[in-house]
Order: sequence, then structure tokens, then C-alpha cells
Amino acid sequence: MRILLTGGCGFIGSAVVRHLIRNTEHSVLNVDCMTYAASEDTVSEVADDPRYSHARANIVNGVEMQRLFDEYRPDAVMHLAAESHVDRSIDGPGVFIQTNVVGTYSLLEAARKYWNTLGDAEKKAFRFHHISTDEVFGHLEPNDPPFTETTPYDPRSPYSASKASSDHLVRAWFHTYGLPTFVTNTTNNYGIWHFPEKLIPLVTINAIEGRELPVYGKGENVRDWLFVEDHAEALVKAVEIGKPGETYAIGARQPRTNLEVVKKICAVLDELQPDPAGPRERLIRFVTDRPGHDFRYEIDPSHAEKELDWKAKHDFESGIRKTVQWYLDNRAWWEGIRSKRYTGQRLGASK
Repeated sequence: MRILLTGGCGFIGSAVVRHLIRNTEHSVLNVDCMTYAASEDTVSEVADDPRYSHARANIVNGVEMQRLFDEYRPDAVMHLAAESHVDRSIDGPGVFIQTNVVGTYSLLEAARKYWNTLGDAEKKAFRFHHISTDEVFGHLEPNDPPFTETTPYDPRSPYSASKASSDHLVRAWFHTYGLPTFVTNTTNNYGIWHFPEKLIPLVTINAIEGRELPVYGKGENVRDWLFVEDHAEALVKAVEIGKPGETYAIGARQPRTNLEVVKKICAVLDELQPDPAGPRERLIRFVTDRPGHDFRYEIDPSHAEKELDWKAKHDFESGIRKTVQWYLDNRAWWEGIRSKRYTGQRLGASK
């Protein structure tokens, strides 16, 4: 299978690229315009493989997308390119609308025009796989059941609203034009090569350096955590056997409060690299909450587990240990980011 994959130098996208080249016979064209959060290092181990290629292009550019479709002639699309940080969407929502909404539209139109040139068998086999988030469903109260594929949409942040919009576009192109699209929604991912603006890499790196560990509000907000390599495996299974018009909610059944996550990182680091100054929980600082902070996300992945014959391999404890060890072993990568692109400053405090 020839896969046109967008955002393949980002966190989740690069995990999918690595999985495809390591574990399948598929070929990949990685379409990534290399924004602040992208890194070619994330795919360096597979970059020389003849089944891998990279096109530096922006999905908003419909003419360029059409050229890539016509030249590469993919059998499937895996659309992961997106602005994804809620805090940044609060500070500057415009780029989220451009990339996540307009970019998805441009990609859909390029895919549709290309798809219309295919023969009947190729048309039937083609897939447009849109990778999305559980944040489109809004938030859960403490006693609410987890999200499923049929949970009504209720996005609360500029980021989640932009992803909800892109989900609706993808489904509309299936119902209106017959383009064989489907959507996967997932929980919070964590793991290796994660740009250090998100909770787990930010706290891990701060704790390694002995900096304060900021926790929003009282740390009671709950997220459902999925190790990124498990997610990559699920996404590849989805593009191989997913059905047009379907939705698959992908998760690992690992909910934790933010405070529990931070304390677990501290405990693992204290074991792997003790701090002479004392246990790292001493560095925790509760800070003003994020505007409009959703209380809880959690997914019931039963449908995806059954239909994709997939289940997450890592529980949170094993996944976080691998993650923390990786950040200890790969200081050069994140120190380069700290010095040039993101110093760890607070984002998303705009009124």
C-alpha cells in the first residue's frame, strides 16, 4: 500500500511512520511543512529506507496537495497534520483554523479529485483516514460514562472546535461525494519524541533539571492516557481494514488525574536518577487554571478493540517508565529545543 501521510515529523505522525517502515511493507510519503513542533530527528532511523520519502509542503496549499496526489498516486491517506496544543489555541486560534479546518478541506478536495480519476477497484480500495481527538466530545463529569463513537460533539476550546470542524468535513465528503473516509478519535498520547510543551514531557524535563513543576488548578482534571506506539499500531490497523463512514474511538483505559501523573513521573525519576536535593514532589507548584479547562476525558475503546483486533500493550506504569527513561537518554534533542524553540514558559494564559 502507498500511503500519503500528513504530519509525519510530529509526535504521533512520526510514531506511525516508524511503525509503518519497521513493521509493514507499506510505502510512505510524509507530507510535513515542518512547523515549530516538527523534527526530522523523529524519523531519522527510517529516513534512508527506499519506502520512505518526505515532501516539505503545507496542507493548506491545495495546488501543492493536488500535485503530490497526482505524482505519488497513493492507495490511502493518513491525515495527522494539525495544530494540537490547547494552550497555544487560546493564545492564537487563527493558525488552528487555517491548518485544522482549511488544511483538512484542501486535503479532502485534492483526495477527491484524485480519487475520481481511479478505476472502480482502486476507488473501492482507497481510504482517507482522519486522525482526531476525544476533545471534540467536550468534557465529562465525575460519574459520566466514557466517550464512545456516538457521543455528541461539544468542543470547548479553539483547538477542539477546529478538530470537530475537520471531523465534520471528513464525514460530509463521505456522505456527499462518496469519498471513502473514516475517523479515529483518541485520548491523550504520551511517549518518546514528544515536543516539550505538553504535560508529560514538560514535567519530565523540568523535573530532570530541578525546575518547578506547574500543575493547573488543584491537579484534579482527569485524562485518559495512551502510549503513542500503541496508538500508531492501532492507526495502521485502521487504515488497513477500517470501513468507510466508520468512527473508531481508540484508547487504553488508563485514566489518571494530572496530579497523579506528575507524582508518578517524580517517583520514576527519583528511582532512575535520584536528586541529591530530595524527592522531586517538592517541586510541584499549583498554578492558575487554564481558561475553560475541561474536567475529564475518557474513552471506551470496546468498538475499536473488536473491529480492529487491537488492544493497547502498555499500561500507564510501563509506558511512563519507558518515556522517562527516553528523556533521560536523549537530552541532546530536548536541550536543543529548550535553547532555540521553547524554553518551557507558560502558554494559554490569555484572557
